Amino acid sequence: MTIQVPFAILYSFVLVLARVSGLFVFLPLPVLSAAPQSARILLAILITVALFPVWPVLAPVEVSFGQLMVWAISECGFGLAVGLAVAFLTEGFQMAAQSIGLQAGYAYASTIDPTSQADASVLQVITMLITNLLIFSLGIDHQLIRILAASFVRFPAGSWTPSLQRMDGILQLGSGMLSTGLRLAFPVIALLLLIDVALGLMGRIQQQLQLLSLAFPAKMLAALALLTVLAPAMPRLFQISAGHTIATLWRLVER
Repeated sequence: MTIQVPFAILYSFVLVLARVSGLFVFLPLPVLSAAPQSARILLAILITVALFPVWPVLAPVEVSFGQLMVWAISECGFGLAVGLAVAFLTEGFQMAAQSIGLQAGYAYASTIDPTSQADASVLQVITMLITNLLIFSLGIDHQLIRILAASFVRFPAGSWTPSLQRMDGILQLGSGMLSTGLRLAFPVIALLLLIDVALGLMGRIQQQLQLLSLAFPAKMLAALALLTVLAPAMPRLFQISAGHTIATLWRLVER
């Protein structure tokens, strides 16, 4: 089966749509997961139409259906890489919230995660909503569209292929996700550990008081107080992490 040149515009649309749709697969936005399937399809089509000035121009030769499918898979792969980088950005803060919530006792109060529709701790859901709000507040959504537009200039239809050199930055973001989560959670976890040790020692001195029974409410109040103090620094920390992610994606486009 062969495809003739008069359909070049349609094929360009399909290739651009594949790259944009790949971005939405890992993009951690609850509004996308909760929205109807038709609304997500419409959003992908609208972004594709907005990128019309940078649509790839196919050569005036016959293109087989198999070749077109290979190009579409390649385009989708680039979108998946970009979406995965943004997912690593938010998952670092999610890991910190999950670790803190588990140690402080907030994991007992669970709610529905709007992204995965699974049970999650209250602190984890709040952190996810805050990070998604910061994505739009810091203009990261605009940067992603600019990266997509620049990617079509640097990598025309079907020319992008994943390689270790190109994916090295994405892999580093994945490894940095764990370190970011641990660095954010360690101060609160250290405070909670000190509370356990202090109450344990005081309980050994005065065994009649049964101070360990106060560990649960004390840890919840201490974690809440410390999180209140650290909350103003969260946008700044997220902006720094987002800057590294956007810089990595621009390097991905330039290579």
